[in-house]
Amino acid sequence: MGSGWETLQQRKSNHVLVKIVGLLLLVGLSWCLLFTSSDESLPVEDSSAAVAERSGFGDEAPRKEKCDLFTGEWIPNPEGPAYTNETCKFIESPQNCMTNGRPDTDYLFWRWKPHGCDLPPFDAKKFLNAMRNKNWALIGDSILRNHVQSLICLLSKAEEAVMVYHDDEYRSRRWHFPSHNFTLSLIWSPFLIKAEIFENYEGEAKSENKLHVDTLDEKWTSLYNSLDYVVISVGQWFLKAAIYLEDGKIVGCHYCPKLNLTELGIEYAYSKVSDLVFQYIATMEHKPIVIYRTWTPDHFEHGEWFSGGVCNRTAPYKRDEYSGKGMDHAMRKVELEQFDRAVARYGSENRAHLKLLDTYQLSLLRPDAHPGPYRTFHPFNGDKNKKVQNDCLHWCLPGVIDTWNELIMKIILE
Repeated sequence: MGSGWETLQQRKSNHVLVKIVGLLLLVGLSWCLLFTSSDESLPVEDSSAAVAERSGFGDEAPRKEKCDLFTGEWIPNPEGPAYTNETCKFIESPQNCMTNGRPDTDYLFWRWKPHGCDLPPFDAKKFLNAMRNKNWALIGDSILRNHVQSLICLLSKAEEAVMVYHDDEYRSRRWHFPSHNFTLSLIWSPFLIKAEIFENYEGEAKSENKLHVDTLDEKWTSLYNSLDYVVISVGQWFLKAAIYLEDGKIVGCHYCPKLNLTELGIEYAYSKVSDLVFQYIATMEHKPIVIYRTWTPDHFEHGEWFSGGVCNRTAPYKRDEYSGKGMDHAMRKVELEQFDRAVARYGSENRAHLKLLDTYQLSLLRPDAHPGPYRTFHPFNGDKNKKVQNDCLHWCLPGVIDTWNELIMKIILE
């Protein structure tokens, strides 16, 4: 398959033709049911109850559902993505699934349909005009880096970004959009706290990470007062083996069987850090808009990233078909409880500044949208049976993360 836009357009045409044929078949089937089925086969009572249950009104007459941006379903989108690997140069290799030779493109033809409303496409001109002279930062781990690529690709339809800063490993970066004096920063802080990390870029660790769970990371707090908008999200790094410190003293650990330390568990550290972050946001005199994005599920099956796990599905899950893993629920529970507690504790003034971006369900339903083996260029190289490492945590671009940015735009501008 070609990796360019021409091939994608051909797939669009095929999608449209298939949907037209499917619609005609569905209409024909409906007429057959109408004239051949008895009343008992399609009870009005059951149909009404189902509508009432979905709308949340019990025995009341069905009414229009209240808009819930964060629950819904993925529906076909023949228009396809807003950009491609050929129209955006900011897609990095591990997420550039089209260039890397992924043979299917169905994952590109879906859009998120929230319950009770629609989610408009991202409007780059509108966004940049609203953010003129503003300073943004996305703070977190490699999924935030994935997120930034999507945002820059979407914005490049109106103006192309200019990189004005990067650290030695290109983990923290800054871009500027000159025509709008808009600045966008990526701040690498996978724990949001002071951390001593003992692993390389490929995730190979030589020792347990050391986490100071009572001290925030100065890489982002030192810049906080200069920011107008902040997007924060972490989580996956807390699954790694770690030693926990408070007041500079070791208090316990997570997964350190060779050490004579108390096992405190992942939720302990994640809860402590979340509480510390929200306390900082609420008590600082400077009040940027802070968008807190929820836990991102992975879709490894038959193993993990280091033990042969794969993600080879080619279609979204249907609603309620999959609810996630036990760890997804545990980490999500922590962050939602801490967010609700922060909103309740710090009053109405902070409610206007602290926003929840709950991308969990819409991401959970997309096992088809990860790079899988196509995290590298043509990984099989003619050998379909070759064993390669899969990435079932990050996301192909274009893809699911574009919807995250559509949600952000709706939340902050509407």
